[in-house]
Amino acid sequence: MPYNNDEGIVMNYLKRIVDKEIDIKIGAFGAIQLVGPKGCGKTRTASERCRTIFEFQNEDERQDLLDIAATKPSILLSRDKPILLDEWQDAPQMWGAVRNACDKEDLFGAFYLTGSTSKPINTPHTGTLRISTIEMLPMSLYESKESNGKISLADLFNNPKLDVTGIESDLTVEDLLFACCRGGWPRSLIAKNKESALSVAKDAYKQICKKDMTSIDGVKRNPDWVEAILKSYARNIATLSKKNVLVKDVITSLPMSEDTYDTYVEKLKELYVITDVNAWCPQIRNKKSLRAPKKHMFIDPSIAVAALGVSPDYFLNDFDMFGHIFESLVYRDLLAYSSALGGKFEHYHDKYDLEVDGVLHLEDGRYALIEIKLGSNHIQEGIDNLLKVKNLIRKANAENNKLPIREPDLMIIITGGKYAKETEEGVKIIPIGCLKD
Repeated sequence: MPYNNDEGIVMNYLKRIVDKEIDIKIGAFGAIQLVGPKGCGKTRTASERCRTIFEFQNEDERQDLLDIAATKPSILLSRDKPILLDEWQDAPQMWGAVRNACDKEDLFGAFYLTGSTSKPINTPHTGTLRISTIEMLPMSLYESKESNGKISLADLFNNPKLDVTGIESDLTVEDLLFACCRGGWPRSLIAKNKESALSVAKDAYKQICKKDMTSIDGVKRNPDWVEAILKSYARNIATLSKKNVLVKDVITSLPMSEDTYDTYVEKLKELYVITDVNAWCPQIRNKKSLRAPKKHMFIDPSIAVAALGVSPDYFLNDFDMFGHIFESLVYRDLLAYSSALGGKFEHYHDKYDLEVDGVLHLEDGRYALIEIKLGSNHIQEGIDNLLKVKNLIRKANAENNKLPIREPDLMIIITGGKYAKETEEGVKIIPIGCLKD
């Protein structure tokens, strides 16, 4: 990954996967709302499409913009379109004004609203059928030009027999270590050196703890408690640890009530910092056999690394922990790659300890069973797990053919290795450094 020199290089816009979804939505909606974590590129993506930009957190214009928004917001919407309203939550009247403008005219892609939380804003109108909300993630490895993109997820679904054997990734383990610790933050890609690039996620982590958790709704929150929760989530990343385990982990260092813990976790989710992956519960075993715990993830693995307070070199001596961080990276990228296909990501686990790291569903019913294995040592274990679940589905269908369960369209193991290949059973082994949408 090239870095800019001391004179500085202005980074050209790197096309984002979400652009495809925006292109679809502006064919039907007058306005697009982009939400997602701070620093993931929402404003840049929207501004690339807009002729007029209003930034409600620009101190040079902030008060004037807020005054106009509070008295006659239509003035702002009369400018050349498309119009970007950045951090519009500071002027919630703009929501209704945009909705009203979309009602009066048959507008398409005329307004863009960007913000950094999923917290509902009190507005008199929902914006339904006028304003479409799209979630945006940090950059995937393909968007940051680190994955060579020789294998397309969409192509795999459209042609399950696609031959991937022999396709090579350009990424080394050291590259993956750095990518996980740096994260998918556009700002980190134009840093002057690797140390500076790594500092972006560290700074984001500090801002979350000290500022963002209070600014989200104006309620003062203890940064030490935020830090303790994020450290616990990081230690339990990509695991099925129960809530009581996480709470106990937190209160060993700081006293905190369970209600307070719940509130803080909810706000961290609204800030797009952490997320939980739901369990896939098909009727392939007795209901009592299924477990439905949530798997704990970060929106970007770099925040987990920052919470742990470690460097890329640390993981050279702790590959087990790096395997969990790597799973979070793959989760982030798969969500991005499948977004235009209506992707939904879950996991499978039963009381017999049969588990599959991911079940990626598309909106048309197709799905893939996915195992995530950093190195080659556990690939056979992943193959066995995938085949066991597929055989369970076949057995369930043979016993009850009235409500058959669709068999997986794909079985994939995503690795940190170099070469793609396919097993005799049809399991595709794909390096993350080859994958794209």
